[in-house]
Amino acid sequence: MHLPQSDYLKDTIDHLDPKSFDAVPIIEGMEKMAFQARNLARASKIFNQMVVEKDCMNILTLAGSLISAGLKKVLTTLIETNMIDCIVSTGANMVDMDFFEGLGFRHYIGDPKADDHELQQRFIDRIYDTYISEYELRVCDATVSLVADRLPPKPHSSREFMAALGAYLSEQDLGKDSLLRLCYEKQVPIFVPSLSDCSAGFGLTFHQQKRPTSYMTHDSVHDFSELTKLVSDAKTTGIFMVGGGVPKNFTADTVVCAETLGLPIKMHKYAIQLTVADERDGALSGSTLKEAHSWGKVDQGAEQMVFSEATLSMPLLVSYAYHKGAWKARKERRLNRSFPTVTLLSEDAKSPGLMETMKAKKELKQALVAGKK
Repeated sequence: MHLPQSDYLKDTIDHLDPKSFDAVPIIEGMEKMAFQARNLARASKIFNQMVVEKDCMNILTLAGSLISAGLKKVLTTLIETNMIDCIVSTGANMVDMDFFEGLGFRHYIGDPKADDHELQQRFIDRIYDTYISEYELRVCDATVSLVADRLPPKPHSSREFMAALGAYLSEQDLGKDSLLRLCYEKQVPIFVPSLSDCSAGFGLTFHQQKRPTSYMTHDSVHDFSELTKLVSDAKTTGIFMVGGGVPKNFTADTVVCAETLGLPIKMHKYAIQLTVADERDGALSGSTLKEAHSWGKVDQGAEQMVFSEATLSMPLLVSYAYHKGAWKARKERRLNRSFPTVTLLSEDAKSPGLMETMKAKKELKQALVAGKK
């Protein structure tokens, strides 16, 4: 029996546009304040310098629930204006959130005090104060399997698979505001080192189970190799970290990897991080960029930690950089051209992924019909 979701899935999360307001006066005012206001002002100036320096390859790392929280336009602005040249992300941001919305689904305003058992009974998933339809997520999972079916059965880097998801959205003319589609069309590489730790893991597991002798796999070592090549080839690099986790360390570690391979390399010249993690437990997410220098990852002098939740600080920082206008002199790097082109194979009408997608869409339709009764 399908219980209605409509009582909960009413008001959608909207994406804040950093171009719609000018944060320059706010950030400049914060320079003479204290605590995290001053830290944010310094981080904003460092990021602006990353944008000014035309030869600097800028990498954005993403962890935490960012797109579901309304930051998609903040992220796409960075790509549209060429302020960011490469992304390293968790799978949730790219698949469960961006690809999910690209398929036409939305995230909804929720309540952190809601009855979670009631939500579970109605197939509604909660991210703190945000709701998602589990029926819609299952369509997303199945579509991941469908896309995997259309790739050659061999190991692929996550960059290749993210390009394939973007290619699918472009082919189907879906998700015109999608980060994946935008990056595919602008040839901006997206790496997801922990790819299975999200909806992609469900879709890829189904793909492999249904095609036991002919399936694609994720080669995370190839991710490291490809990203290290990009960093080594760049004259200068800067990292804009949102949250911590695997994307933060994976990106910083490319310097050490390049040294191991005997490649010419310098430490990341610039690094800023927005985080609420604490350094005192020794965990990665809160480890300071100053500490990263001891490992030979981040240079000294142009690094800044900002201990602030990203939905508060990131729009201000990106608006500041946008309205300063240095991005107008930057050109597209189109770094995906450094690697072989990703092309989707023709769709097979008997593909297990296609059949599962049709099944998931049917269940979603049945749930919607039942919810109206």
